[in-house]
Amino acid sequence: MQEPQLLSQQNGAVRTLTLNRPAALNAFTSGLLAELREALDAAAGDASVRCVVITGAGRAFCAGQDLSDPMVNPDLKPGESPKDIGALLDGFYIPLAQRVRSMPVPVIAAVNGVAAGAGANLALGCDLVLAGNSASFIQAFAKIGLVPDCGGSWLLPRLVGRAKALQLALLGEKLPAAEAQAIGLICKAVPDEELAASAQALAQKISQMPVRAMAQTRMAFDEAGLLDFDDALRLEAVTQSQLGFSADYLEGAAAFLQKRAPKFSDR
Repeated sequence: MQEPQLLSQQNGAVRTLTLNRPAALNAFTSGLLAELREALDAAAGDASVRCVVITGAGRAFCAGQDLSDPMVNPDLKPGESPKDIGALLDGFYIPLAQRVRSMPVPVIAAVNGVAAGAGANLALGCDLVLAGNSASFIQAFAKIGLVPDCGGSWLLPRLVGRAKALQLALLGEKLPAAEAQAIGLICKAVPDEELAASAQALAQKISQMPVRAMAQTRMAFDEAGLLDFDDALRLEAVTQSQLGFSADYLEGAAAFLQKRAPKFSDR
């Protein structure tokens, strides 16, 4: 019986999705991309889920696109035209990247090994990125004549600035986890043996917090990057107006005044 390409496990209010093609370093196929997006859709629609963790099985997080996948395989038969990689992006990568950035709950990437190409950018599109000390990030696109995708062209300059983003994208050099933390690309690097527990502890902590406001914070940051200062101020006002009527705000304010621990429930 064939192993599933994606594993899903729930611990309390935390759902962990594990890319499960360890022999292929969890490289993406169109099937795995579709399964991951469907799993995120399911988590988004499940009120019991208040945080999602994405990680990889074995010694890698994700090595990027599997070039043996029929949608991109460059090994052409006589008379066969090259594959339209843009069709793969339109059908699979764009919906996946959009799903991650629109999740109603925070998403954590637990990078347990190499994260290359689209695998790196999937991780960077998450709200918080933890990585094992032996993990690395590689923008491998230029080495095969392509540009960063899965949101990489948008994410990299915003995370580390244009100069560093171009260095990473043009040279395609391996970036160790510790350096990724130092330049602000990821949240934190931890010892390999502590990664899974650290990611779960962080996810459990987040699941007890006002996750609706946290998701709105991500969305406000993303939108504010495209706005001028005055429009960003107005966006803050609109968002605060919405959240000010929420059960979480009323509970949080009441708990603060009553000097007790809050119990958040909005999503």
